Amino acid sequence: MSPYATVAVAVPAHNEAANLPGCLKAILTAAACVPLPVSVVVVLDDSDDDSEALAGRFGSDIHFVTVDAGNVGAARAAGFSFARSLCGADVPAWYATTDADSCVDPDWLIRQLDAEADMVLGVVRVSDWRRTPAAAVRRYLRAYHARVGRKGHDHVHGANMGFRADAYWQLGGFRALPSGEDVELVGRFEAAGYRVHRDPALSVTTSAREQGRAPGGFAAHLRGLSRRQQKPAAARDSA
Repeated sequence: MSPYATVAVAVPAHNEAANLPGCLKAILTAAACVPLPVSVVVVLDDSDDDSEALAGRFGSDIHFVTVDAGNVGAARAAGFSFARSLCGADVPAWYATTDADSCVDPDWLIRQLDAEADMVLGVVRVSDWRRTPAAAVRRYLRAYHARVGRKGHDHVHGANMGFRADAYWQLGGFRALPSGEDVELVGRFEAAGYRVHRDPALSVTTSAREQGRAPGGFAAHLRGLSRRQQKPAAARDSA
């Protein structure tokens, strides 16, 4: 029997009208696989595209809220604050978060709830590398998988994490950081002695775009790999 009465998922989004439908359909599939009510909160952060028009295409379990923070940490925090107002402060809940350019697997929530941990961290996989130089892709995959083993990994992705709601609130929640808000929260969970489970089989697909929403996020990492690959060629051309 689950110790939780409900699940809430927060999705920060800045001008993600093209990606949100796929993201939300995947979350709804994952939600249908768990025997608990699941609320999804999409936080439209400083968006000026047609993202808000998507609200009418999904059921009552998906809520759209609007903020003007321009900050992914603040947007995630706003999502869970809204979820708390829906579920109640004293209701035992599990929180999960992903990104608008990501698609979770059907067992995404099941694996988190079954882990019996205070926090669960997953990994990501990229489904489309067409815009990334082949050498940069090889470098990324080699380095990424070197940090993933059968029993765990040492990656942190805001696109793939979940945690106990009561622990989250006890630690003060996500901080308003423009990037690295996920790593910072994990650090506080670990420092407080909470059990953090790192599941190498808990995976979501994500975008390989090099122009991301967080200045120091996944897209910036991929952009850096591409630039390092281009430097030797540029040096040869100038010789």
